[in-house]
Amino acid sequence: MSGSLGAWEMIVSGDATLYAIVRLSLAVSLSAVAIAVLIGLPLGAVLALTRFRARTALIVLLNGFMGLPPVVVGLTVFLLLSRSGPLGVFGILFTPLAMVIAQALLVVPIIASLSRQTIEDLWHEYRDELTAMNVGPVGRMSTLLWDSRFSLLTALLAAFGRAAAEVGTVMIVGGNIDGFTRTMTTTIALETSKGNLPLAMGLGIILIALIVAINAAAWGIRVWSEQRAG
Repeated sequence: MSGSLGAWEMIVSGDATLYAIVRLSLAVSLSAVAIAVLIGLPLGAVLALTRFRARTALIVLLNGFMGLPPVVVGLTVFLLLSRSGPLGVFGILFTPLAMVIAQALLVVPIIASLSRQTIEDLWHEYRDELTAMNVGPVGRMSTLLWDSRFSLLTALLAAFGRAAAEVGTVMIVGGNIDGFTRTMTTTIALETSKGNLPLAMGLGIILIALIVAINAAAWGIRVWSEQRAG
């Protein structure tokens, strides 16, 4: 009970440590999703609109990577960025940038797979019209991406929710360094083990509120887009 009261006091009073962790977590997750969008949306569109020999295998691979264990992603990025790894020369292990890279790799399959399915379904509907208008590949891609923007936004919100709730990946590549790479999820895990329940519960409340808000926004956007289409 005292831990819960302490958590609310930290939230209401604007505790500097708590909100610094929240800001870092949001910055890392938003940056990761932005990078994943730049990779995942074009990849999903290409898979939806083109046919090539390895297409089916790539789709199956992406769908499988949607459930990839986060610690495996973290370990892979750790090996790449460590001093003995191919990217160790850049010295970005145990930095926020390493966390962004790891989270981006984690959510790229989600965005690519969901966008491919959305655009492919829309392509079946608009194929005859776009073909008759002699619209080129780039035009088709941009048209379908724009027309499916509300459905794709739902996928992006889902990807952000996955990134914001991640702990294993960022723990491995970020090192959970106090004041530098400590996010909401890693702090909750650490402070709970230390018995510092007010900070852990305060971050937990904020994290739950963010996830609920994201899901509510996704649901609201979908309902609004359906009503508008109807």
